[in-house]
Amino acid sequence: MQITDVRATWLRYPIPPDKQHVSDFGRLTSFDMTLVEVVTDAGLSGYGEAKAQVGSASDNHALVALITEELRPLLVGREPRQISALWEEMYNGTRAHYALSRGRGFPVLGRRGLTISAISGIDMALWDIAGKSLQVPVYQLLGGKCRDHLPAYASGGWAGVDGIGAQLQSYIDRGGFRAVKMRVGVMDGDVDTSAARVQAARAALGPEIAIMVDAHGTFSVREAQRFARKVEACDLAWFEEPVNADDKAGQAQVRVSTDIPIASGESEFTRFDFRDLITLGAVDILQPDLAIMGGITEGMRIAALASAFQLTVAPHLWGSALLFASGLQLAAATPNCTILEYSLGFNPLLHELGIEPPVVREGRMYIPDRPGLGVTLNQAFVQKYQVHCECIGSSPAV
Repeated sequence: MQITDVRATWLRYPIPPDKQHVSDFGRLTSFDMTLVEVVTDAGLSGYGEAKAQVGSASDNHALVALITEELRPLLVGREPRQISALWEEMYNGTRAHYALSRGRGFPVLGRRGLTISAISGIDMALWDIAGKSLQVPVYQLLGGKCRDHLPAYASGGWAGVDGIGAQLQSYIDRGGFRAVKMRVGVMDGDVDTSAARVQAARAALGPEIAIMVDAHGTFSVREAQRFARKVEACDLAWFEEPVNADDKAGQAQVRVSTDIPIASGESEFTRFDFRDLITLGAVDILQPDLAIMGGITEGMRIAALASAFQLTVAPHLWGSALLFASGLQLAAATPNCTILEYSLGFNPLLHELGIEPPVVREGRMYIPDRPGLGVTLNQAFVQKYQVHCECIGSSPAV
């Protein structure tokens, strides 16, 4: 089998005004992603997702160009199931022969950001092809599944102090979830308001529902420490991205000052960033986003690294059906993955891009057994929401 083409398509879904929400990122008015298709001469295509930004609202022109003009020439004519070799060649570029012969990395200078995001989407697509070629789910190629389903937490929580309890309760009522996540941080204006919102949520939900909080990296170290102290009685399941992702030493200070578990990783690239989080003592729960940090291949490496340090993994799944499916496949085969994110915000890329809906029952996410990633693309959706990029060699991923 050989790769005959690699296609990239920017999908943008404008969010209706009544479905938009406001956070520290401002008003979210669109969902964006780059749909990657790897085409083979065997009649099989694999699909993946790359993102220009973690939050999914962004211009994807540069990402489409990078995939079609820089990475496509490396891949055409190659065997798509040689995933490890292709990952190393994309990551190391013209020095890949050194990396493969000497057993250590010689990465391209752009070893973070869009380069790794582009590799991520291609990597997902390669695993999709590998599974489809053998008529097995990707998890079977990762060692087989450890479980048929996992607990899921409902992710959202932007309402103010007077409405946060009702908003989170609505998530519980919709899917039987026993865990919910809400946003805190600079969007609230001050630490006291964030703490008051969390206290209101705990009072409304009672002691049996797990509550996670996500600051999107917007607290200072001292603010994060004050916030953690103020919500000690709320028994939080985790405190996510308390400070700027570039301040790993500061995050370690926050972690050592509280017994609330610290979660982070959605803004990190490759196993090397996650290694630094771990060795600095800055994290308890690792949250790789497979659409930006290197794909399923790198996700398995990060999960193994976490396991060696007795840490757990909870993939960041804020994206389309392809990111979500990739996270499910990784979680199925990863013993130290204990919970999954399920967005309760308006997200048609999650619910309409793939024909098969996610299966959530009584707060548990069920692992699909379909070949590859298990996603059948809704081609009408792709056609309707694609943004035409004037990139050399670019063509719609349909």
